[in-house]
Amino acid sequence: MGQEFFINSQELESKVRQLLPSQGGAGAGFDLSASTQIVPIIDLTESAEGSNIRQDLQTALSHASVTSFNVTNTTTSIVINTGYFRCFGVYSCEEGNATSTVDTFSLGDGSTNKIIWSAKKYGSNGATKNLLTYDFLVFLEAGDNLKATTGSPLSFLSGCTRQIASIDGTLTNP
Repeated sequence: MGQEFFINSQELESKVRQLLPSQGGAGAGFDLSASTQIVPIIDLTESAEGSNIRQDLQTALSHASVTSFNVTNTTTSIVINTGYFRCFGVYSCEEGNATSTVDTFSLGDGSTNKIIWSAKKYGSNGATKNLLTYDFLVFLEAGDNLKATTGSPLSFLSGCTRQIASIDGTLTNP
């Protein structure tokens, strides 16, 4: 059996009143105590938050959690669901004709689109090839969508999207 000691500290009592008002913070007369008895503490925070795996593992990719896309010479909605999404991949283009285009990712709300990423393919008569990687996060509310646009048959946006959290911030397991 452990021994119990009473602690008189205005600083500690003030902190307890601040952090735990329901434990006597509103009135006087409570004592702080310490014990030599070992009491195990089990941290259930992750389970209470709905997660049983580390946060970095929660962003892992799996066959079921990713949606791949390839966009060339068109506009395609690549995410139409609500929540937080990661979008990553590669942009490639070949400058083999005289036409210049701006290829983009944009967020739309049904009436307007806002460009959040863009790359310009310059027209030339050479066969220069360019590669750019991209990796960004977006938040989509009801009615929003993420669109990919390329304006040339020589421009490609290829990649994947993965939902990382629901609209209320609950993390999505892979």
